[in-house]
Amino acid sequence: MKRAKREVIERRAIRVIQTPQHPLYLFALSAKELQAVAEVSRVSRDAEGRLLGYQRPKVKQHVRNITEYLNGEEVIFPNSIILALSSSVTFKKVRGPRMDDGWAEAGMLSIPLPKQGQARPAWIVDGQQRALALSQCRRQDLLVPVNAFVADEVDLQRDQFLRVNSTKPLPRGLITELLPEVWTLLPPNLAARKAPAALCDLMNRDPESPFKGLIRRNSMDAEARRSAIIADTAVVTMIKDSLTNLTGCLFPYRNVATEETDFDSVRKLLILFWTAVKEVFPEAWGRPPSRSRLMHGTGICAMGRLMDKVMSNIDINGVRAPRLVKAELRQIRQVCRWTEGTWEESGLAWNQIQNTPQHLRLLSNVLIRAYTNNRRTAA
Repeated sequence: MKRAKREVIERRAIRVIQTPQHPLYLFALSAKELQAVAEVSRVSRDAEGRLLGYQRPKVKQHVRNITEYLNGEEVIFPNSIILALSSSVTFKKVRGPRMDDGWAEAGMLSIPLPKQGQARPAWIVDGQQRALALSQCRRQDLLVPVNAFVADEVDLQRDQFLRVNSTKPLPRGLITELLPEVWTLLPPNLAARKAPAALCDLMNRDPESPFKGLIRRNSMDAEARRSAIIADTAVVTMIKDSLTNLTGCLFPYRNVATEETDFDSVRKLLILFWTAVKEVFPEAWGRPPSRSRLMHGTGICAMGRLMDKVMSNIDINGVRAPRLVKAELRQIRQVCRWTEGTWEESGLAWNQIQNTPQHLRLLSNVLIRAYTNNRRTAA
């Protein structure tokens, strides 16, 4: 019995070897072919909370603008789509004296077409909005330049996605959520945010955390977003500042030489402090930022700076630690105007606090000054 031949797209391509495990290919696909072989791996989470995918949600207006251009009379579309190809693709080098210049190889790339219900053999690492516009345009025969590398591993795809988009306006929340899932060597600016991003994710999923389910993530569905009121970037900034500043209460739990972090101790400290915040300010906890500035980015970061002062006096492993933290926080309760009134020192109404460096500095000074003065008086 003759075996059915699997359908493939065969395309002339140039192969460039940077690393043998992940060869690069330069070729072209039509808009229709691109839809047939490539899919977008959108960021989401499974039932166990594991991160899936890495792409951001589609931007409707941006896609519409590209589609309108593609439907025009004269179209020049030099922007390439970057794909991650599965190892099911094959490349056959064309033999001949003029086919290899020692830098790149010419040949035929074969990309298998998936059958009904099968996964596509390519994932879009960069150019998802362009790809969506191509799928909606009238010219399905339009050829599009493609740069592709072979990688079945999702973490490598995420790594490349972050690097490609590092100078573009990629949502900070999406970067925050992807960073803990990337295990390759990252640029310094991203590496510094990896541990805080992982801790932010832990705080949002830990059953003992007062932040559980309250931190807004890109992977959340519409229902989960309704109760997620805190921007993840605010929590990441609060943790990062404390981990990296010499006076931060989390700094002792980070090994500067190896970049390793004592996650167990940091988790314990964060849960201890923020549980006390929740209990001392119950009327302000868990409400949208429009109704409580404690849940606002500036409120979270200002309380993070107070955390550095408070927790430097607390043994987090002590039996009395929860009671002591609450006693320390009660010393500032009388000056706080999270949900109503005016912050007396600044003259700002509670809902005038904005996400600006000036307001963060002002609110932090009010909280720390009140805490320091009350402790001095009590002593």
